[in-house]
Amino acid sequence: MQTDIDPRSLIGRKVFDRDGAKIGTVDEVYLDDATGAPEWAAVRTGLFSRDAFVPLAPSSLVAEALRVPYERSLIRDAPDFGVGRHLSPEQELQLYHHYGLDLSSPPAPPPREDRSFGRIAGETE
Repeated sequence: MQTDIDPRSLIGRKVFDRDGAKIGTVDEVYLDDATGAPEWAAVRTGLFSRDAFVPLAPSSLVAEALRVPYERSLIRDAPDFGVGRHLSPEQELQLYHHYGLDLSSPPAPPPREDRSFGRIAGETE
């Protein structure tokens, strides 16, 4: 991770869509196998207690919340792989396609924030 933000500190943060509507809360953070950088957040939407995967690269931290540049409906329609398990390359590919992300371009830097928060949460697999 190229920032001083501990990926575990994202867990429990509220998540808002591009229009400022609350989507849910970060339940787990998934790291890139090759770089160890945070790549996906599993967001508990509250809708039937479902977690939706959201890419972290184009997202930003504002105050104590995660702002993602997608509409709520797109996030809620994301493929459901369940949480607590490793994402396979095929599942990641499905998520990249769902969000219209270009796999040929280099990934954007991880989210940054203006302040540091001390919340520590357990690691995910």
